[in-house]
Amino acid sequence: MDDNHLGEFLRARRASLRPQDVSMASHGVRRVAGLRREEVAVLAGVNADYYTRLEQGRERHPSPQVLDALSRALLLDTDTRDHLHRLAGVSPGGHDLLHATERVSPALRQLMDGYAHTPAFVMSRTLDLLAANALTDALYAPFTPADNLARMTFLDPAGRQFYRDWDRAAQAAVANLRQASGFDPEHPRLRHLVDTLTEHSAAFRRLWAQHTVRGKTQDAKQLLHPDVGPLSLTYQSFDVRDAPGQQLVIYHAEPASPSAHALTLLGTLHAGEKRAPSGSATQ
Repeated sequence: MDDNHLGEFLRARRASLRPQDVSMASHGVRRVAGLRREEVAVLAGVNADYYTRLEQGRERHPSPQVLDALSRALLLDTDTRDHLHRLAGVSPGGHDLLHATERVSPALRQLMDGYAHTPAFVMSRTLDLLAANALTDALYAPFTPADNLARMTFLDPAGRQFYRDWDRAAQAAVANLRQASGFDPEHPRLRHLVDTLTEHSAAFRRLWAQHTVRGKTQDAKQLLHPDVGPLSLTYQSFDVRDAPGQQLVIYHAEPASPSAHALTLLGTLHAGEKRAPSGSATQ
């Protein structure tokens, strides 16, 4: 049977809302949490049977207008609304972005190496680290290997200590992967990664079932490095124009702050270490 990614998403988002969240009176005893299908249909202004067919996978081609109405009914933010449109196949060019090349251009590698005093790296939509400069290697030295941010968070023993707010880091990683799944839910790399995390991490299974979607933010990263102590780093991410699906991420510490001094010390401690080549992500 074909996977019903659109229906799974709608059911999860419906279950996350209560009648009071959408200013709707609650009538009768509710056997399960969340809104009823009929209530979502009323809020979206669509036929209840039609909405049921969407959830069950018997209707797979809703119009953009219906998707917008469902987005409003389910209180979806911009990232989550775009994800809904991609799942329904009405966002043009979406699949091409996940099927991006994993090769990082020499010019981009040279640019990252020019950032000697701040971590810079390139990652894929599935959070694979495709290339990194020397300070990124030093920053992620506690992980073996430093290959994928989601795997490092959930499966590497170092993750719980490295991320000072582990719950927040875990939620962000899962929300980023959910966003990636909207571009191509059946992508082999994504499916392999999700299957591995689902098998080995109960925390990932719980968060993945929530269908929370979020792209990259500029929230500060609160880290604890075993060599230099706590770090508070902001970051910026940039789409790589000649390699759709790749992102260049640059971390930044407030000048003259303890975190800036810690980054300088980290670079000094790891100077001269032989760097492993940054190849393509593990498949």
